Amino acid sequence: MDRIFIPRLLKAPQQQEQFAFAETLADLETLTPVRGEMAIAHRQTYLEVTAQAETIVTLTCDRCLQHYNTRLTVDRTELIWLQSNLGEDLPAEREVSLEDLDESLDPHGYFEPETWLYEQFCLEMPLRKVCDPQRCPGAETNPDDATPQIDARWAKLADLKQQLSS
Repeated sequence: MDRIFIPRLLKAPQQQEQFAFAETLADLETLTPVRGEMAIAHRQTYLEVTAQAETIVTLTCDRCLQHYNTRLTVDRTELIWLQSNLGEDLPAEREVSLEDLDESLDPHGYFEPETWLYEQFCLEMPLRKVCDPQRCPGAETNPDDATPQIDARWAKLADLKQQLSS
């Protein structure tokens, strides 16, 4: 996906650019290309970015460590404020208010659709990766082995403990 020069959007029909895509994202390992549609509209003081996309990724189950495939879907609209003088003359450390936590871009800069889409898919990744919540067996354990195995490095300490307790 090509980056979009923000002032060019002002000259586009309805000050908007729409496109469909089927691409692989550089930093996102997927089984299928990311497919979907995106619209970027210039609204004078902000960009309105709307996207619907989906792909399939392979994850590792947190319980049994098996690999499984899952579908990730993004259906999102985000407003990105356009502000000049971003990052100019800012101190190394400063207190940040809640109002400063908005996404913003330079109105004479570029919008990177691939980076934005990658971030949205990262937000869709499940926090707890479980292959099947009802039937996942978890890590394999051997119930037949009831006696705990003593690490050979601790064997001398176990002998000393045995002598002191007798």
